Amino acid sequence: MPSPHEIYDEAIELKNQGDLPAAVAKLKEVLEIDPNHSDTHSALAVYLQRMGDFPGAVEHAKKVCEINPNDAFSYTQLSVIYVKCGMIQEAEDARAKAHAVQAGG
Repeated sequence: MPSPHEIYDEAIELKNQGDLPAAVAKLKEVLEIDPNHSDTHSALAVYLQRMGDFPGAVEHAKKVCEINPNDAFSYTQLSVIYVKCGMIQEAEDARAKAHAVQAGG
């Protein structure tokens, strides 16, 4: 049985080939094995946003922040996803959180 990282790599290859739906399906396989696989949630946030699934994109971006609450980049990605989903106030709040985490607060 392939490891979560091997399945993740397969998903990235599918994305690189231009097949986002297949990449998303493969990433969901990773989460069945490891529900807290941060890289998978991060990739799903981006891919789902590109596919127009804004609620799904936000859900996965938030999950990255839950898994990595002290990582400013997690909040920065959440902010970007919010912007791309048209959720400007939420984006500003996430950006502020990224700055606070970066400053050690």
